[in-house]
This record gives sequence, C-alpha cells and structure tokens, in this order.
Amino acid sequence: MLNILVTGANGQLGSEIEALSKNYSYNFFFTDKEELDITNQMNINNFIEVNSIDIIVNCAAYTAVDKAETEVELADKINHKAVEYLAEIAKARSIKLIHISTDYVFDGTNFRPYVESDITNPNSIYGETKLRGEEALVKINPLNSLIIRTSWVYSSFGTNFVKTMLRLGKERNSLGVIFDQVGTPTYARDLAKVILDILPQVKSTKVEIYNYSNEGVLSWYDFSKEIMRMGSIDCVISPIETKDYPTPASRPHYSLLNKAKIKEAFKIEIPFWKDSLAECLKVMQEKR
Repeated sequence: MLNILVTGANGQLGSEIEALSKNYSYNFFFTDKEELDITNQMNINNFIEVNSIDIIVNCAAYTAVDKAETEVELADKINHKAVEYLAEIAKARSIKLIHISTDYVFDGTNFRPYVESDITNPNSIYGETKLRGEEALVKINPLNSLIIRTSWVYSSFGTNFVKTMLRLGKERNSLGVIFDQVGTPTYARDLAKVILDILPQVKSTKVEIYNYSNEGVLSWYDFSKEIMRMGSIDCVISPIETKDYPTPASRPHYSLLNKAKIKEAFKIEIPFWKDSLAECLKVMQEKR
C-alpha cells in the first residue's frame, strides 16, 4: 500500500482530502505545521524516511494575501523555500510530488482564460512567493511531479468567502461586493477528489503544470448573489468597484483558468460552479 504524505492537512484542501481518504486504498499521513515543519529540511527528510513516504501532496501554503505584504520572509519560507526542500527530497528519493499553486502567479490582465504556458507576472507578495515555489520545483524537476494552479477556493472547512458571505448576510441588510474581478470559484472537495483520482496516472519526465477550477465564469458579486439565493438569505448585494474596496495586496482582475489540459490528460469532468456551491452548502447544512 502506498504511503501518502498530505501537508497543510488542517487547511481547506487538506481537510477535504482527509474527508475523502476513506474511499481510497492508500495509507495517509495528514500533517500540519504542528506535526511537520516543512520549512525545516531535516524535519522533512526524517519524516519521509521514517514513514517510507511514496507520494507527497503539498497543500501547505501561506495564504494570508494581505498580511503577506508585510510578512514577506514568512510567506517566502512557506510558499517558496519549503517547496524547494520538498522538490529536492522528491527527486533524491524518487517520490511523486503534487504541489498546489494559484492564479495569483498571473497579473490578471489577460483577455482570455489563462493556459499553463502563459507568461506569469504576479502583482502581490503572495503571488511572487507562490511563483518562486513553482520555479524552484520546475528547476529541480523531480520525476512524476506536477503543479496544480487553482483559484477562489472554498469549502465546508476553514475560513473562506462562502462562509464569510453567509455570516455577513445574516448580520446585515445589505453588502457591497466587487463586480470587476472575474474568475471561477473552486470547491476544494472537487479538487481533492481529482487529486486522489489522478494519483495512479501521474507519470512524467518533467514537472507538469495544470489549471483547475470549477467550470463557468463570474464575478465576486455574482458569486455573492448566488450564495444568498441558495442560502435563502434576505440581504441586498450591491456591485462595487475594486477601487472602492482598497486592500494592501493587489488582486488579479481576471483569473479565468483554461482547464483543457487537465481534462484531456486525465479524462476528467469538472463540475459547474453552481452545482458545486449547492453541494458545499448541503454539506455545511448537514454539519449543523
């Protein structure tokens, strides 16, 4: 039985992988920073050796986009240096490595959905550190490794946009939400299932990059409207421009990802964003 290390196990994606893990015949090791400090190369080496790890799924990341503007060193340690360490170990031990990245490696000025080969140009510290992690992995180039770029992740676990909107919608009569940032949300459970399903098929001589999000296109305003509708919450959502909601870190205005490559390579179907949102809200309701 294959031994799989999942880092960042307490995050949205890691939690979803753990929730689905019982459906797969692998031996999982779910770790967060308390169990395994991936910014310490010796710690990683020891853990992988002691537990005979065959596959690493790196869900760990520094994701506080605005705080990263001032916590540059910490963001770089987690999003860049730790990925470099994992890549070096994966190469030395012939371990499969799946690393999760982000649409923030792009500047959001495109006019068509981003493909994996498009030029990167992050406009935030978070995006820069995630790109450095990608570049380190590609340079070291362990066999049978891939990068999955995703966007607008939400889940029934952790803190995310969907949960925030549900909470605010119950607390307030009206909300202003940005309409001039366009992309597609990703239900973390959908991505978790894809990762677990494609593990046996991952076989490459160089690091491959894939895009993954749910299908469709919308703004944060559209997303909020649908969250309120599906949640039966009577809160008026008004569209506002990005300039009316300033943040320390710049966000991409256009984050659409072209998923043709991953769909073709692994013969997968990707759910429409509304269907996935409905499923997530159903799971949240069942947890109450």
